[in-house]
Amino acid sequence: MYSVDETKNEHESTTEEKVDLVETKAENSETESTNFEALYEGTFDKRITSGSLVSGTVVQIGTDYIMIDIGRKIDGQAPIGEFIGEDGAITCAVGQEVEVLVESMNTSKGIIRLSKEKAKKLKIWDDIVKASQENTYLRGKVTERIKGGLIVDIGLPAFLPSSQTTVSPVSESDLENMIGQEIDVSVIKFNRKKNNVVVSHREVLEKEREENKKHLLATLAKGDVVTGRVKNIMSYGAFVDIGGIDGLLHITDMSWGKLKDPKDKVLSGQEIRVKVLEFDPVTEKISLGLKQLTPDPWEGLEYRYPIGKKISGRVTSVTNYGAFVEVEEGVEGLVHISEMFWTKRMRHPSSVLSEGQDVDVVVLGVDQANRRISLGLKQTMPNPWRQIQDYYPEGVVVDATVKNVTDFGLFVSIDDTIDVDGLIHVSDLTWDPKVKNPRELYKKGDVIKAKVLAIDPENEKFSLGVKQLQPDPWHQIAIEHPVGSTIRGKVTSLTDFGAFVEIKPGIEGMIHISEVSSDKIDALSDVLEVGQEVEAVVLRISPENKKIGLSIKAIEEGHHRKATPVQDKQSDKVGTNLGDLLKGLRDGKKS
Repeated sequence: MYSVDETKNEHESTTEEKVDLVETKAENSETESTNFEALYEGTFDKRITSGSLVSGTVVQIGTDYIMIDIGRKIDGQAPIGEFIGEDGAITCAVGQEVEVLVESMNTSKGIIRLSKEKAKKLKIWDDIVKASQENTYLRGKVTERIKGGLIVDIGLPAFLPSSQTTVSPVSESDLENMIGQEIDVSVIKFNRKKNNVVVSHREVLEKEREENKKHLLATLAKGDVVTGRVKNIMSYGAFVDIGGIDGLLHITDMSWGKLKDPKDKVLSGQEIRVKVLEFDPVTEKISLGLKQLTPDPWEGLEYRYPIGKKISGRVTSVTNYGAFVEVEEGVEGLVHISEMFWTKRMRHPSSVLSEGQDVDVVVLGVDQANRRISLGLKQTMPNPWRQIQDYYPEGVVVDATVKNVTDFGLFVSIDDTIDVDGLIHVSDLTWDPKVKNPRELYKKGDVIKAKVLAIDPENEKFSLGVKQLQPDPWHQIAIEHPVGSTIRGKVTSLTDFGAFVEIKPGIEGMIHISEVSSDKIDALSDVLEVGQEVEAVVLRISPENKKIGLSIKAIEEGHHRKATPVQDKQSDKVGTNLGDLLKGLRDGKKS
């Protein structure tokens, strides 16, 4: 009997020590096969002799032997052990025809020894020679893993080197997984004397691959859906064997959503269905798609996500200008930084959102054509501008805390529960126009009274004032000092065209150079100086424009008399016009 252990030892010796145990196909066909064929052909001689391969009929099943009629006067005997299967049952029956080899004949003693196993082995070797010469395949079962490869049972143990198992690199797990599989193999080397056979499964696969390739090149078309196996995974995609031809499945065609790594979608060796996107039979370049097998999620998006709808999603990335939120696979929308906060405080989106966070958002707009969807975060929360408008209407007086002092005013907070800051502009701090810097009056942390002037939720503006808590001194001055009245003041500055006189704190009038004196004046400094107290007549007054016109000349001439104020119906101003005043002065002069 042939020993499996001997075969394994022989193959391991072949792999590691490269002993001369096997021959090439050419050597086999010229030497070994010739002798074998002669032996095999001799078995069909009409004369039955030792070494003959014959067919016989089972006539008796004994304890130790199976008796077989081979056409001689004496029945031959074969060991019963050769007819017992793996389950322990006898595999033949009386009357069954079997093929056996005549091992020996001793007619004098009436003994003809037969062997079913040796007949089988002889037939197998015939198949091996034929497969080697004609480049045909043998069917075998992978039985075990040995050093350097596998053992394949093709009727006798054959060695399958690891390099001959597949067309792609093979791992230890791949070899282990092949145990128990039935595969086709080609004979690449054999030596009958040593009972040594080396086979290849790779040659079978390569031939199948080539045949499949020819078929694909002739039949494949754009739009076809095919099944393939992932071969190699790169950073930009994966190469898929679709049956003899490798196609590229780009990372952008794997999923409708953003994919950072192809390995998150496919695995090496995985069998997948893909769609042919592009195919060039000349260059044999094929572009494949996986996501194209499912509907485009952007189709009908405007109907699924109407403006104003509140939806849930997951943050995929955070940038300086906002955050991207995936609302469903393949659909990402942008929450711009301006839509994150109700207030205009400059905060980075990462202070509110982080990658992987689940968040509720509101749909602000859908541009299906350009595959864009605008989302809002602040819209899921109460609008503080509406709250401030409801709680603090215009005209109400509030306590305000100074949070920041700038050149143009104060930023103040009036409610710790509402995240809205108001602005008191420098022009609304005091009636005194000489105050130009808010820092002259207030500092951070001061608590002051202020009046709500205006609230604009749309433009996010909240205006307050301090000076509005006091009456406008200009309206008071118009009442106390009407046109034609005499007023006293102090010269604050001299210009080429006149002198400015402070009547009250924050209120100045102007004496034009022509109204200083009846005499010709080359320079105001010749007759007036800063700090000098003067008396003048009110010629005109405009509280709205914050202007008062004065005259010293009228008093010097001694023709001034107090004018009677009248109400201007058109402008609701109190006073007389200059024409009336001058007429009164002329009348006084005549008298």
